[in-house]
Amino acid sequence: MKIDAFFDNLWQDYINMTPQAEAIANALIARGEVVQNDHVAFRTFNIGPIQLKHLEPFILDMGYSRYEPYHFPSKKLDAFGYIPPSPDLPRIFLSELRVEELTDTAQTLVRRLVDQINPDDVADASIFWRGPLWQTPSYEDYEQLASESEYAAWLSVIGLRCNHFTINVNALNGINDIEQMNQMIEELGFSINEAGGRVKGSPAVLLEQGSTKASVQPFTFADGKQHDVTTCYYEFAKRYHDDEGNLYQGFVAASADKIFESTDMRKDS
Repeated sequence: MKIDAFFDNLWQDYINMTPQAEAIANALIARGEVVQNDHVAFRTFNIGPIQLKHLEPFILDMGYSRYEPYHFPSKKLDAFGYIPPSPDLPRIFLSELRVEELTDTAQTLVRRLVDQINPDDVADASIFWRGPLWQTPSYEDYEQLASESEYAAWLSVIGLRCNHFTINVNALNGINDIEQMNQMIEELGFSINEAGGRVKGSPAVLLEQGSTKASVQPFTFADGKQHDVTTCYYEFAKRYHDDEGNLYQGFVAASADKIFESTDMRKDS
């Protein structure tokens, strides 16, 4: 798939789930800014046909290359960053949950979801905006997953789709840092993820990041119960040059660990 088509499809699905992102992007454009995307991120399970190793070829086929591995012990996640074939294109971050580290009960719930996937549904890059490839879980099952892994619970209802786009703060003219982005977003009426601080990272690690708290929408579960769930969020990143003058291309695990919490309704700080 051509990269432009890939990101166009992602963006349309993303803003359908995340209306705040379109509002923020439009507000920046109204101020005369050109909004560039620093990176997108995806979540998946490490079992069945949606394992990272099965999804990665769709990314590599677009000319991307693996950059660095990342590990999140407390959240039971592994991930890779991917560098685009051209510096003007977004990076990609792909993570997967180590299902075998969940309790037997949670593992059974996840496997029950993954076992429903039709192989035909994972045949091309549209897998990244298809949403859930399984039937809706019950609210009880969702709550059980959430008690162990917010990541797993989110995946069970939202599915394998882009969980955030990222504003490239370096490319903005009127906003110079992450806290300025935070303030602008709050003025628009949206909330900032303050887990780990309003600004995550520092110039010393060559990357500063911030994010909104995810959008929320009502969701009807298999048992007919309706509850609000988080969907996706908008991130913003500022990158710095290293001692050799190269712009940092990777991600900072300690910061990303807290960015993940943008979708966690149970954590306010």
